[in-house]
Amino acid sequence: MAAYVVDGDDLRVLMPNPGYDEGGRRQNIDRAQAIAAYLAHIGELVVVSLVAPYRDQREEFKASQNVVEVYLHTTEIRGREHYFVEDYEPPQENYVDIDTGTVSVEEAVRIIYRAMATVA
Repeated sequence: MAAYVVDGDDLRVLMPNPGYDEGGRRQNIDRAQAIAAYLAHIGELVVVSLVAPYRDQREEFKASQNVVEVYLHTTEIRGREHYFVEDYEPPQENYVDIDTGTVSVEEAVRIIYRAMATVA
């Protein structure tokens, strides 16, 4: 089954860039969530790929939609650390935890598919 991918960086290209401060990040996340909710409402499978550092926003969305939150993280140094968000609030409940430094891409995909099957 094909899925629509809603990517945070793509949204910043398509819509006025709200910035990377807290207000701008929240606005970008709200946009991604609204698009994902609409696509899901019309029966589409949706994958949202973005940095969503604020737990309250993620929890509110999870409470209103049938979604799987996937927390991808690593402690490996990969040269992209300048993209890190200092105030990221890791999830505390109802999420899939994947350390990309210890799990292959193939295994991560299997884990995500299994989790998606539980909410379908």
